[in-house]
Amino acid sequence: MAVPARRTSKTKKRMRRGHIKLSVPNVHFDATSGEYRVSHHVSPKGYYKGQQVIKND
Repeated sequence: MAVPARRTSKTKKRMRRGHIKLSVPNVHFDATSGEYRVSHHVSPKGYYKGQQVIKND
């Protein structure tokens, strides 16, 4: 069974885990609908690239 000879320091441990984090979604303001939306996604009102692609009744 492999056992480390020395304790891993806080700095080394945190350097190793530096890439493990939550990513923030890429949110942009949509001028057509006047709301914020995630890039490359349809807005809540059904607009994409300034055109209405989904009818909301």
